[in-house]
Amino acid sequence: MSMPGIVVVLVLLVLILATVLRVLNEYERAVVFRLGRLLGVKGPGLIILLPVIDRMIKVSLRLIALDVPTQDIITKDNVSVKVNAVVYFRVVDPERAILHVEDFFYATGQLSQTSLRSILGQAELDELLSERDKINHELQSVLDQRTDPWGIKVSNVEIKHVDLPNEMQRAMAKQAEAERERRAKIINAEGEFQAAQKLAEAAEIIEKRPAALTLRYLQTMREMSTERSSFSVIPLPMDFITPFLKKQQ
Repeated sequence: MSMPGIVVVLVLLVLILATVLRVLNEYERAVVFRLGRLLGVKGPGLIILLPVIDRMIKVSLRLIALDVPTQDIITKDNVSVKVNAVVYFRVVDPERAILHVEDFFYATGQLSQTSLRSILGQAELDELLSERDKINHELQSVLDQRTDPWGIKVSNVEIKHVDLPNEMQRAMAKQAEAERERRAKIINAEGEFQAAQKLAEAAEIIEKRPAALTLRYLQTMREMSTERSSFSVIPLPMDFITPFLKKQQ
């Protein structure tokens, strides 16, 4: 056989081997059909396909992050919001994912959008903002149940962003400001009440023990003497002041 003939045979041999032998990664599986009938799921590693009569559809088993587009939703208390989310799922049964649905990725995305509108439409705005974990869990449970016949496992759903109308944002800002003012007034009132209680207790102690007033007087004089001031303070004995206080009483 001449050299060109050998080259042609080698090229044909390489092409046949490339068609017959396939290598699948650890995270990949192949759903094989023979003459249109399901042969089975093969992989990972080296698999052999018969030319012409065998057809392979490759499926990845890795986790897929599906971005759900922004949806216009009207909550239970008639507030219009825009919400987007992300859905994490993976294929657990390649055979069902190929046989039971035409395009499992597209079908999961459409189901995620409709479920998002349906479930959030039954929740009030306050619940949507404050109980997001509960809603995420409910979405995950519903999607996992509906995609189970397709061989798909939905592991997590996260609401990414809730876009409120400008009027609602201003109203919530005013509400939050009013709440902060209310808390500040309550704290201030509690502080004044506690201060009044302490003053009343101090007055009772001074009334019962006059010596405490003398100690407080000396302490005040000591504090004034340590401060930098342009005037001088000359303390007077308590015996000098007491007759005036008794006379006033």
